[in-house]
Parts: sequence; C-alpha cells; structure tokens
Amino acid sequence: MRKLATIRVVKDIMPIKDADNIELALIDGWQCVIKKNTLQKGDPVVYFEIDSLLPIEDRYEFLRKSCYKKLTYTTDNGTEEGFLLRTMRFKGSLSQGLALPLADFADLNKHKVGDDVTEKLNIVKYDPPLPARIAGNIKGKFPSFIPKTDEPRIQNMPDLFNSSLKGLEFECTEKLDGTSMTVYFNDGLFGVCSRNFELHDTEDNSLWRIVRSLNILDLMTQLGQNIALQGELVGPGIQKNPLRLGNIQFHVFNIWHIDKQSYLCPLDRYRLLDYLGIESVPILYDDLKVFENFKNVNEILDFASGPSLLNPNVKQREGLVFKATDAIEQMISFKAVNNEYIIRR
Repeated sequence: MRKLATIRVVKDIMPIKDADNIELALIDGWQCVIKKNTLQKGDPVVYFEIDSLLPIEDRYEFLRKSCYKKLTYTTDNGTEEGFLLRTMRFKGSLSQGLALPLADFADLNKHKVGDDVTEKLNIVKYDPPLPARIAGNIKGKFPSFIPKTDEPRIQNMPDLFNSSLKGLEFECTEKLDGTSMTVYFNDGLFGVCSRNFELHDTEDNSLWRIVRSLNILDLMTQLGQNIALQGELVGPGIQKNPLRLGNIQFHVFNIWHIDKQSYLCPLDRYRLLDYLGIESVPILYDDLKVFENFKNVNEILDFASGPSLLNPNVKQREGLVFKATDAIEQMISFKAVNNEYIIRR
C-alpha cells in the first residue's frame, strides 16, 4: 500500500524569488511550498504526498479554499469528501504535497521518523471515478497471489544516488496514462482485473473486450504457464484519452510468475510478449545506466519530460518507469512522473 503520510525530516529551506510570505521546504526528493518561518532545516514533519485525500478535520481546514473535494463515490473506509492534494505552482515554484510540523499532531507522539501514519490519520488515495464500462461488474477482490501495480516515485528514493548502483543497467519505458489491467492464468483458472478488483466477463466491459479481441484467453491457455500480464489500457473513453489514440490498446509493463512469486526480467518479458503477440509499453532504453547519467532526483524528473513514443504528436508524456535489468537480490524499480504533464492535466 502506498505510504501517503509519513514522518520525515526537513532537508533544507529555500527562498522563493519575489515571495515575501512563502518559501520552499525540501523533504527527501520532494519540495513543497510552506508559510515562511513555520519550519526549519532538521524539523520533523508529517509529510502528505500528492493524491492524498485528507479527512474533514479542523487541523486541515486551511486547505478548504484550494483543496476541498466532494467525491462522486464512497471509498472503502466510507470517505465521501476531503481535502485533495495536487501538484501546484506558487510564484513559479513547484509544490507537491503538504508538510506540517510533527508537534501539531499530539496523536502521533509515540511515532518516530520513517513511520507510515497513513492509516492512523485516516488518509486515503484519491482515484478518479471510472466509467461503468471500465469499472465493470465486480467478481471479487484483487487476487492475493498477484501484487498490485504501483511503482514508487523516485522522490521517495533519494538514497539510491548514494549507493553503489552506478554500473547497474535499467530498462526505461514510457508511463502511459490509462487504467491498470491485469490478466492471469493460474492452474487452469483465467481472470481479468482492474486495479483493485477481479471482474466478471460482460459484453460491454472494456477490459474483457480487449482480452477477446487479442485472443488472450486462448494464448495463455495454450502457453500453460501460471503467469499474470500487467499493463495499461489506453485509448478512447479512458482518462479522457490524453494520448489521442484512435482505438483502445493494451500495453504490458510487467509479467508476474505466480509459482515463483517474482517478476520476469525485461528480456524474458520481451520474449514472452513476442511469442504471445501482445504489445509492450513503449521502450526508450533497455540498457540505461541511470545513476551514471543522472546526479539527483531533479535531473531524472527533467528527463521524464518529453513527447510520447506511442503518439509523438503528444508533446508531453505522463512520465517514465525504470526497472533494473541485471540479476540482483532485490528488484529495483521506480517511476518519474513528468511535472509539466501533471500540471497541464
């Protein structure tokens, strides 16, 4: 589960040009605008990431004018409204998330730096509502034997630049703005899932329609391996079709081996997708030495900016995803979301 609210330390405070009342707080790889002289370097804070939906409580009421959100659905924990944190600009400076002094949270007096306090503070992730043809007819919860798709952001992993990863090669792929889709075959059972649920096979469901059009059920049955294809469904009717595609497409970014409980390495994924005749997400590089080419988080975020490979007429892609290609004890992967794209959306 994504850590939306965590206890962290202010890395530095930076001035904002021509701003008398606000300044920038640097927290790990993030930066957010704060009221001047409310925080100092080294202060412990509760940091709330973008996409966090904060509950209606007095301590967050100062956000009402700019962040109040009335939901068109009810979340799993019953939330129907809240304060939604988005990427914004103030005096030309990018602001992502919210940092509040830890001292303001008496209910966190037993917690320490590094703790995840998302559930403690009743914070939930905001997900835009899906059209009925995508949300589908729910069959059950997302399968427990398959991990959900959600890469960590590079802003939460600044220590990677201080590690011995300079020679490590990474696959670099385009992050597509659509809806998450997982298709699995497991001991003869076949299933199709959205980000959070397994779905019944219905005629009008977009996920099942692409499965039928690509003949994925027969292909995975013939293959006979217990695997899950995980990718992005993009095109007309999905997230307002930001890539301006003429038809719905399914592009795979991960293959999960259910028996081994591990991801296939990029090379094995390419081979299997080629065998199945299913498209990969667009690949920029398959051998990029990230930590030789980039010195810090901001350089990677700048690199994430640029046109889409899926449709070059779209001048700003959503971002990039990086996955280590070498055999190492723990898979290293992360995403860099294009800030210009976020603001324009």
